[in-house]
Amino acid sequence: MFKARLSVVCGRVQPRPAKTSVAAARTFTSSAPRSKQRLVILGSGWGGYEILRAVDKKRWNVTMVSPTNAFNFTPLLASCAVGTLEFRCAVEPVRRFSPQVACYQAWCDAIDFKQKTLKCMPATAPLEFEGSASVALAGATTTETSHPPGTGNAFKLRYDKLVIAVGAYSQTFNVPGVKEHAHFLKDVRDARAIRTRIIDCFEQANQPTLSDVQRRNLLNFCIVGGGPTGVEFSAELHDLLHAEIERHYPSLARMAKITLYDVAPNILGNFDKSLAVYAENKFRRDGISIKTRHHVERVEKDRMFVKEQGEVPFGLLVWSTGLAPNPLIQSIDSLEKHDKTQSLFTNQNLNVITKEGHADPDVWAIGDSASIKGQLHPATAQVANQKGKYLAQKLNKIVKDQEHTKPFEFQNQGSLAYLGDWKAIYDRSSADTVKTKETGRVAWLLWRSAYFTMTLSIRNQILVPTYWFLNWIFGRDLTRF
Repeated sequence: MFKARLSVVCGRVQPRPAKTSVAAARTFTSSAPRSKQRLVILGSGWGGYEILRAVDKKRWNVTMVSPTNAFNFTPLLASCAVGTLEFRCAVEPVRRFSPQVACYQAWCDAIDFKQKTLKCMPATAPLEFEGSASVALAGATTTETSHPPGTGNAFKLRYDKLVIAVGAYSQTFNVPGVKEHAHFLKDVRDARAIRTRIIDCFEQANQPTLSDVQRRNLLNFCIVGGGPTGVEFSAELHDLLHAEIERHYPSLARMAKITLYDVAPNILGNFDKSLAVYAENKFRRDGISIKTRHHVERVEKDRMFVKEQGEVPFGLLVWSTGLAPNPLIQSIDSLEKHDKTQSLFTNQNLNVITKEGHADPDVWAIGDSASIKGQLHPATAQVANQKGKYLAQKLNKIVKDQEHTKPFEFQNQGSLAYLGDWKAIYDRSSADTVKTKETGRVAWLLWRSAYFTMTLSIRNQILVPTYWFLNWIFGRDLTRF
């Protein structure tokens, strides 16, 4: 009798009645050992993923909530979009840390800071039963659950400590048609779509029924945004056109054109002026058209309308014009925000600040969704990654009841941008230690070595140089699949 009861308490294999399945799921997903505090991380970007890697998962009960189940190594996305690297080189799976970490592929729609609860919506396709029945998930009671059509059932999570690292969305400046007809370059799915579209453009232009005018329109590749992302994608696309495309589509390669648009007077505005001029001169020598002080008024299928130019037909439009606030950040009205960017204000310890001016000791914000009050840091992966490392160290001190009052200090390591033909620029003119600038092959070697060392797993440290070598020997793969 005693043994039989003990087996039930210890959770050995027992028949599971159908009526208790929902309750069992609720207890399994939300329950945590009493000795561990719940740490919830929102977002798997440069900041959130760094915390996930470095935080003491034996002492914290860690939960990751992110609409994607992987970390995207954004500096390599432009290379993936043209086939220089394969897509797996630019991602790190979040699930590598399970079962130590509970991971939910979901969006966080709302935060209740008083009750310390999160309302989340699954980012997966709804199950069949969700169209007619409501099932409680991840600790939510049936009264807490809602299921808007086609989105699945909402659920709630509770936290003791919360890290907001949801990042930002691509800025469109409310230009009509951008979301419907332009490509962005924020994650691997975007890179895959761009790569597919590039091959489609050449295969369509190769059809014998098209005129030369139609071919030129299809092979007009437009990039809006003269920042590092737009410049690096233009450079990678130029390399593709003058290597594999020129070899396999010789007649079409001569018709292809790359145009880079920006509203600013110069591209690469965050770089030293001499480096930006170097980049512009190189692009012009390579045949990449640069149109600064140009304003896109609207975008339609296969064409856009530019104020200074009129109608511009295109086969591919890549839009990279900065950052827009995440909807979750926009929904928060109890915390201080930056007037212009709407990012959350934090103190120097990265705690969010309430509208009453008090720092919340249980909530931190990092990455593109946050900025330190009174300080100006660029919205880059470098800043988010350093904040993630700082906060992981802080959390590991907190869980051991040790003080960690040292404020965050950003160490500027400089900026890199690839310009094509194995040339790059490296700007350390604003760095905190050695100040220098490099151009050409030396900067390209620094660019490649930096991204190689920054890859976070041994697997990708092997894959990245392997694909670089294979593509150098055999060329990029132009297969569409």
